[in-house]
Amino acid sequence: MEEKPQLKIPRVKLGNQGLEVSHLGFGCGGLSGIYNAPLSHEAGCSIILEAFNKGITLFDTADVYGDNYDNEIMIGKALKQLPRQKVQLATKFGITILEDGQWGVKGTPEYVRKCCEASLKRLDVDYIDLYYQHRVDTTVPIEETVRELKKLVEEGKIKYVGLSEASIDTIRRAHAIHPITAVQMEYSLWTREIEDDIIPFCRELGIGIVAYSPLGQGFFGGKAVVEDLPKESILSLNQRFTKENVEKNKAIYIRLGIVAAKHHCTIPQLALAWLLHKGGDVIPIPGTTKIKNLDSNIGCLAIKLTPEDLKEISDSVPIDEVSGERAVGMWAKYTWKVVNTPEN
Repeated sequence: MEEKPQLKIPRVKLGNQGLEVSHLGFGCGGLSGIYNAPLSHEAGCSIILEAFNKGITLFDTADVYGDNYDNEIMIGKALKQLPRQKVQLATKFGITILEDGQWGVKGTPEYVRKCCEASLKRLDVDYIDLYYQHRVDTTVPIEETVRELKKLVEEGKIKYVGLSEASIDTIRRAHAIHPITAVQMEYSLWTREIEDDIIPFCRELGIGIVAYSPLGQGFFGGKAVVEDLPKESILSLNQRFTKENVEKNKAIYIRLGIVAAKHHCTIPQLALAWLLHKGGDVIPIPGTTKIKNLDSNIGCLAIKLTPEDLKEISDSVPIDEVSGERAVGMWAKYTWKVVNTPEN
């Protein structure tokens, strides 16, 4: 049987500050056990190397992924086996356990610097390509946080600055201090609110969009629909994955499956292709612990969709029919619709 030629992953500009990345990135958090049991470093590194060899160059991690900073340490080991200058390494700071022992967010200048230097050490690199504030600290003016990030750029410790789950006001104020290269937001077929205001606003400023959880935190990959959730998965805390809501949301999955069959692809491939067709400034970062899923995700690049196709896909997932809030508990306080920081 003749082997299929490997798909070439396009290179695109992420923001207008000069950062170039693969149009499909790789979210590394799941390798350290966010949604399932963690992989060994050897197994995790092998997936990262396989992704790179197939054209993915943007790898996304954070200091909070995995126990004892496991994910950054793993990524550091993988980088030793890759040409550093050809990798775009993104990591994040800001989510931490506060003085009261509860999870929260911190964005003081001292904390920014401490986190960056610790990440550089764990990753064992001289610089971080894209450094995000993971969530917005509502007690610290964003200007104070970004001034410290600007200093880190000037010192060569980071190259580009990003924000995650930030409101329009926060993005505007941050961008006035130092150019923001990318805003990372949850964006998928069942989480599309940013299309109305965040995406147009970012495009005005020349800021790229990095779409995390592009497969609906695994829902469009079949999690909880065709396969049980692993007992280690944090998805058990997600309203959209309760037994009652999965039963309701299953209709969306089935409907999307009918559309995917028309395009001779899988549901995850269709969901990713839909995002890729939103523009070269939208970079999905699906993650996986399996090579077969990595190959399948890359296969989305072969799918060509017309405007009519895109509408049919969107219409098959009516937002008002999605059951369950996307963020609950403390994390509901840190979504882009509600966060803001004090005036400087």
